[in-house]
Amino acid sequence: MENSNNVIKIGGRICSDFVLNHEAHGKEFFRFDVEVLRLSGSTDVLPVIASERILNRESTKPGMYVQITGQIRSYNIYVPTDRRNKFVLTIFAKDIILPEPRERTDPNDVFFNGYLCKPPVYRTTPFGREIADLHLAVNLPNKKSSYIPCIAWRHDARLVEKLGVGENIRIWGRMQSRQYQKQNENGEVLEKTAYEVSISKIEVAETEEFG
Repeated sequence: MENSNNVIKIGGRICSDFVLNHEAHGKEFFRFDVEVLRLSGSTDVLPVIASERILNRESTKPGMYVQITGQIRSYNIYVPTDRRNKFVLTIFAKDIILPEPRERTDPNDVFFNGYLCKPPVYRTTPFGREIADLHLAVNLPNKKSSYIPCIAWRHDARLVEKLGVGENIRIWGRMQSRQYQKQNENGEVLEKTAYEVSISKIEVAETEEFG
């Protein structure tokens, strides 16, 4: 991957229409979903935001296979019906290509270098699998940060359990979508989707290297 502290590359089919997300500096930015195949045969449906220039809607259509390189970004939007802010995690596209069929693969590769912004939460599943939930702050060029939820497994879960807030670590993994249910104040059960990075490798940065 390119030399950056926040890079994601995915490949899959566009599985939604393009919806105007926002405008900035005279440009329109559109949101859409991409279905990425896992090795198991199941899929992750991942949200993408791309500028009109990158997207080029004249040649890029729903149903097409695309490969996207970009960054994982997070932001909060106010939801009037819930009277609260909603955390949004998305892929901000830097480049979109339409590869030939023989060149298609299904990448879902993430790398970022960030800082723990909450204490990790270690737990075990009913089946005895070791898991740790962690949140990392990753600096962006505009002096802001993205806050990325991650999940570590087995020995990596035991490793991050011992780390403290502010620890600088590198993460390799994949972005995934996960369905869950949430009950609102009226007792209604809603279907929700969470996005997170499933970690395949962790390195703790040396103090002298990044300090």
